[in-house]
Amino acid sequence: WGYIGDSPTAQDLLLPDHLQEVAEQKKYIYPHLHFSIKYNGDQIIEWNATSDRGNRLDITSAEPTSVDFTYSVRWIQTSTSYKKRMDRYRNGRFLPATFEIHWLSIINSFVLVVLLMVFLTIILMRVLKNDFTRYMSTDEEEDLAEEETGWKLVHGDVFRFPKNKMLFTAMLGSGAQLFCMVSMLLILMLFSVVGVQRGAIQTAIIFLYALTAGIGGYVSARFYKQLGGTNWVWNTVLCATLFAGPFMLMFIFLNSIADYHSSTAALPIGTIAGVFALYVLVTFPLTVFGGIIGRNRAPPFEAPCRTMKVPRQIPSVPWYRHVVTQMFMAGFLPFSAIYIELHYIFASIWGHKIYTLFGILFLAFIMLLFVTSFITVALTYFQLASEDHRWWWRSLFYGGGTG
Repeated sequence: WGYIGDSPTAQDLLLPDHLQEVAEQKKYIYPHLHFSIKYNGDQIIEWNATSDRGNRLDITSAEPTSVDFTYSVRWIQTSTSYKKRMDRYRNGRFLPATFEIHWLSIINSFVLVVLLMVFLTIILMRVLKNDFTRYMSTDEEEDLAEEETGWKLVHGDVFRFPKNKMLFTAMLGSGAQLFCMVSMLLILMLFSVVGVQRGAIQTAIIFLYALTAGIGGYVSARFYKQLGGTNWVWNTVLCATLFAGPFMLMFIFLNSIADYHSSTAALPIGTIAGVFALYVLVTFPLTVFGGIIGRNRAPPFEAPCRTMKVPRQIPSVPWYRHVVTQMFMAGFLPFSAIYIELHYIFASIWGHKIYTLFGILFLAFIMLLFVTSFITVALTYFQLASEDHRWWWRSLFYGGGTG
């Protein structure tokens, strides 16, 4: 991308006030481009195009104008090999003015995350240790009934299966597939297997999503059978389309708009057909194959205690323990640990820059996993301590609160 013309503003013109409005309406185009091309043998390593701002043509008039476009080329020989042509982007500093601040912010977030996990672990271990000590020291049943409080009261309901278990297990399978896909992608980028060439990361995402489909089908079918589900075929189909279906619809909508406006960002119909064929011939069969293996290898669910026939009544809780408030609390802390990295990612996307700090990105991903896990465990414990046994869907919402 670059400048192909000019439209001067009032700040650029040293004219009287009565002439600035007329001058601002002028439109100019640069008809000459100069190319500086670096080459090594018969391969182009780098090129740069600049406009000759001193040579411009007035195209303000609505009448058709004949323009003669010209160009000049300067060839420069370089010793850089073709395989290392992208090293200048990979090794170059990303946003050099704030690079040190970037590292400092990530280290600060990492230290805060470690301290948070240590404090949370100590608190939970002390609370659970006291609860178990008091629980195991009681011998008589009458004393046991008097001592039971909090999470111990819901032992007969905590293993009650969730509602809409087909959707629940399909979401678990899709989440496991996306987790494996993202983890493998970050590892490949960290070891420079996936480069920063245009379209390399998008291509890797498509192929990794297709190859990890068996993991999603396996996890979904395994949990679905353990929760007593019988319609495993539709469970596998739902797992295969839960993420890919809405994503494809949104992609087709956006690509149609780009194609209507003749944008170069629109993918051709051949590429779309290839991606769809990859989904039909690879992704969906792998999901079904993984679902068959997960269904056949799923052990029976054996709860350590008997589930009561009648669900226990759930007491009322204050507003700050409602699901919406808890989701906000669960998502705020992990988001605060990664928002700095998100800022630089969006800055590279919208600023037309190449993101190369994959090491920092991998560290931010690890922080996100640990903080989300610890927060979800803590909030689930507090929910059970308030005698609310509906933890299946809540634990999923807590982890997804970051999104």
